[in-house]
Amino acid sequence: MKDFLYLFIGGAEHGAKLSPADQQRYMEKWYGWIGEMRKAGVYKAGNPLESGGKTLSGPKKVVTDGPFAESKEVVGGYIVVGVKDLDAAVEHARHCPIFEAGGRVEVRPIVPLELP
Repeated sequence: MKDFLYLFIGGAEHGAKLSPADQQRYMEKWYGWIGEMRKAGVYKAGNPLESGGKTLSGPKKVVTDGPFAESKEVVGGYIVVGVKDLDAAVEHARHCPIFEAGGRVEVRPIVPLELP
């Protein structure tokens, strides 16, 4: 098994347009999707991310408020799955509810780091 990271990008503005009942139904789709991955034994971890934070950059490690990006580019959360290959990771990602919200899922292989 290999680990893959799902990065959820965009789609945040979708929730603001929904009624509370529709927001609840949308979140239930997320819970259902994650529940299916848990049943399949591939879900390892994941969480939504808060919108605020800090960004460090450059050789002087300048700290600024952020991240600031266009709403369609904001990373809103992540999930780690363990599956046999990239194709399997992509297949699980196809069922993510974020597509209803105009967002996208970036599927990235995680390289195991052997520390000394």
